[in-house]
Amino acid sequence: MEPRHLGRTGLRVSRLGLGTLTWARDTGEREAADQLKHFLDAGGTLVDTADVYADGGAEHLLGRLLRDRVPREDVVLATKAGSVPGLERRFDTSRGHLLSALDTSLRRLGTDHVDLWQVHAYDPATPLDETLHALDVAVASGRARYAGVCGFSGWQLAKAATWQLASPGARTPLAATQMEYSLLQRGIEREVLPAAVDLGLGVLPASPLGRGVLTGKYRQSAPPGSRGASGVLSAFVAPYLTAAAARIVDAVTTAADGLAVPPLHVALAWVRDRPGVTAPVLGARTSQQLSEALSVEGLSLPLEIRRALDDVSAPVHHYPDQDWSEL
Repeated sequence: MEPRHLGRTGLRVSRLGLGTLTWARDTGEREAADQLKHFLDAGGTLVDTADVYADGGAEHLLGRLLRDRVPREDVVLATKAGSVPGLERRFDTSRGHLLSALDTSLRRLGTDHVDLWQVHAYDPATPLDETLHALDVAVASGRARYAGVCGFSGWQLAKAATWQLASPGARTPLAATQMEYSLLQRGIEREVLPAAVDLGLGVLPASPLGRGVLTGKYRQSAPPGSRGASGVLSAFVAPYLTAAAARIVDAVTTAADGLAVPPLHVALAWVRDRPGVTAPVLGARTSQQLSEALSVEGLSLPLEIRRALDDVSAPVHHYPDQDWSEL
């Protein structure tokens, strides 16, 4: 698998990442081990997790695999902190919470450092400079090699990255931002993606297959065993089961038929090769699904297909992008 630099850093990662959202919850240890083996055998390196996935279970599981089955040096290990477990999602990006969470993550993962440590979300209740100072401490102490953020809006990302760049050598420049991005969700193109490109951050798209909808398996109904049929994740998939989404899925399927490849290859190749993107992060229910997705490596979409998909999925931004000069 072709490696890419993460933004303007020296860190090289595979151009597809492996996500672990369902590990230790819907994905057991044997299946997770198979997924990790398939991923590494395909040349993958970037494995992404978080301290709240399965209430820490995903990190525990990944840590066991790194201890017993996979050399730590073969993996570019990324995790996140800042989300607080509970019935209602909330965030705490105070310095105390973040650094404590990092130490806990390292114990679960069985390692003395992570390669990429990410703030899981923007916390309006904590001063941003305090949050960013925790990243500086983590990197300076060697517990993290690089730092990034997730889910920051355009202005939040620009503010954070600019603050870190304001004192060269004294602060840790942000290396990456992770946010949902697919043919069904192109909202980051308005401000987040341009900010990331301008500031030199790598973009790690989450849910690059539109929460599974772009595989085409939801065209009639949610098949048994799918995320859409899961009591835990059905609400996660539901927003993309719309008429507008169906038109985009139809276009993806038409392109896939013409190229004689699965629809997921078309959707994945489209987001993987967007300007500014470093590595979409894939989550799979089975190793078979993951292997099918990883076989996209040799596919590059023809220009006419990319343009057609751009057109059919184009987001409607209106102001301030629309020309209002005649008003």
